[in-house]
This record gives sequence, structure tokens and C-alpha cells, in this order.
Amino acid sequence: MKIAVMGAGGMGGWLGAKLAVAGNEVGFIARGAHLKAMRTSGLTVSGAESLRLSDIAATDKPDDIGPVDVVLFCVKLYDTESAASALVPLLGPKTFVVTVQNGVESADRIGQIIGNGKTLAGAAYFPANIAAPGEITYVGRIQGKPHIAFGEPGNGPSERAHEFAGICRAAGIDTDVFDDTESMIWEKFCLIAGTSAATALTRQTVGMVRSDPDMRWMLSEAIAEAARIGRKLGIALHDEVESQTLAFIDNNPPNGKSSQLIDLERGRRLELEGLSGVVIRLGRQTGVPTPVHCTVYAALKPFVDGTPAPGG
Repeated sequence: MKIAVMGAGGMGGWLGAKLAVAGNEVGFIARGAHLKAMRTSGLTVSGAESLRLSDIAATDKPDDIGPVDVVLFCVKLYDTESAASALVPLLGPKTFVVTVQNGVESADRIGQIIGNGKTLAGAAYFPANIAAPGEITYVGRIQGKPHIAFGEPGNGPSERAHEFAGICRAAGIDTDVFDDTESMIWEKFCLIAGTSAATALTRQTVGMVRSDPDMRWMLSEAIAEAARIGRKLGIALHDEVESQTLAFIDNNPPNGKSSQLIDLERGRRLELEGLSGVVIRLGRQTGVPTPVHCTVYAALKPFVDGTPAPGG
């Protein structure tokens, strides 16, 4: 299968490397120092798994790759529109996009640019980061979850989703396909919105947040605010999603950090608008109060474009 990875950071880099090692034709779309390193030295994955791709197709120009069967869409939320606009050279008559971004609006935002019916909504459940240009650290899968999951927006069965899931599984990527994609996306959103808010605001690991009663309360409320909004919007979230999300967090390694905390520590842009910002906006639309996410948003707003300059 011919696959393009739009955004070859930690998540896209690991997924693309696994698919390439399994014999698929994979093109990586990246930029900056990371792209330069991949072109000159290949791509290295270390951590819970070691991989090495010495001969790699990496570019910042999708035209160099041309039409593909599948695009894995792995860019940060704030790059969604610009990256979606760049997809055109990759799209053939049957090409579809699988987005595994954070948030609950990714598939809609991509569809507004490339047209409806071309995007599968998905989620990823493994931590991976760029350790250095051309080097990915893969921490391992999150206990009790697949590596990735996806399905048709609006729900329903999908032959193309199952076909691509088979390709992923053959590459050693644990993959689930959902008919009720909306519930899956919102359950992941409760998890990521909660952990991103609590760990980034406190600058603490998941273990520290969950073990302190005051920080745990904030984490719990951040999860609950997102869940209340989802239910108000008609998403079929089960009654125990809040408690099960907390239990899931309790059963994973204590040294875990949300990607938002890692970006904050490294002075990078934050996905704040697509996480707490979306909770606040949808809360206002549905009449659901969101005091925790409002506080998180206000406190992190100065860092949304990266570490502010001194005196700025």
C-alpha cells in the first residue's frame, strides 16, 4: 500500500516507520531540521522499540510523493488547516485520510478543505516524541488501549477502515475499528483534555497529579467538564466514563506526561485552543459551566505560541 504520513513527528514517525518496515511504500512529509536529518541520515526509533530506516522518502513537498492510497494525518491541531490544504497532490480518486490528532473536530476541519467523505476520524493511544532531529522516542503503548483506532465520521461500518486496519496490524500496530466513532473520539477527548489541562497547569507528571488530592480533584473536574458537554451534544458516553477514565490514568506509568506539558517544557506552541479552548467554546454553546478549563486556558494562554520573550 502507498501511504503518506503528513506530520512525521513522534506519532507519525513511529507509525510510518512501522508501516515502511512491513513493506509498504511510505512517504514522510516533514519540515525543518527533522526533515534535513531524515534526508541525510534516515529515521531512528528508540525507547520501548528500536527501528532504523536508512533509506527514507522524506520531503516538505507533497507533489514529490503524488497520489497515495492513504494519508495518515498526524500534525498538531494548530496546523490542521494549512496541512489539509497541502493534501491535494496526495489525493487520488479513492484516497482517504486517517486523522489521529487530538481533539474532537479534526475530521470536520479537514473535510471542510478537501471535501466530505474522504476522512476517517481516529485517535492514537501511545506516547512518542522527537528526541532530536531524525530521532523518535517511542515510549510504548498505553495499557488497555490499541495503538490507534478509527472509523467513519457519523458512525457506521466501513470496508476501507477495516482494510487499512489489516495493513496496520500486519505492521505490528495494534488497531481497532469503531462503528460508533463519535463516542470513541469523545472518550479519548475526555482523557486528553483532562490530562493535558492538569499536567500542563501544574507542570507535573501524571503520577504527581493523580496522587495529590487537590491536583486529582482538578484532573477529575477537567475530565467531567468534557464529558458533560459530550452528553449535552448527544454523544453516547456511558455513565462511568469519568470514573473509568480516572481508573485508566491510575493504572498507567506514573512518569507519564501529556504532549501539552512536553511542548510547554520545550518552549513549543501548544494545542491549547483545540483542547481546553474547545471545551470552553462548546461549554458556552451548550450551557455547561467549564471553570477548570477556563482557568487552565487563562493560565497557559501566554505560552500558546511558545515561551514568550522576556518582558513581552
